[in-house]
Amino acid sequence: MPEIEITIGGRQFEVACAEGEEHYLLSAAKMLDTEATALADQIGRVPEGRMLLMAGLMLADRTAGLEDKQRESQRDLEALRAEIETLKSAPAPAPQRIEVPVVPTRVTDTLAELAARAESLAASLEEKAQPG
Repeated sequence: MPEIEITIGGRQFEVACAEGEEHYLLSAAKMLDTEATALADQIGRVPEGRMLLMAGLMLADRTAGLEDKQRESQRDLEALRAEIETLKSAPAPAPQRIEVPVVPTRVTDTLAELAARAESLAASLEEKAQPG
């Protein structure tokens, strides 16, 4: 079982860990050292046991906050999944009815007559405009 030397709050400790777990131990020790150093900067030198207790409590508080956020995110995710399932199982919405106004026949006949007159006038003007 490997023994690793770690530093927490400026103090050296030798800690044993399972083979292959050294990286996790060093990572955890670094987090604890960060908290212990912050405590020492704020309140000065404190007894080793008190320093470790307070640093551990600060980490536990941070961890509890992260766990609360994770649970909240999990509830949000579950609610969204339930909403997706509800939407998937809901019947398709009825097609939207769109009414297109119909142009009365009288209007289309009048427009056709106006177009014919305009074409006749244009042809007449073209004949007069040509030399000859």
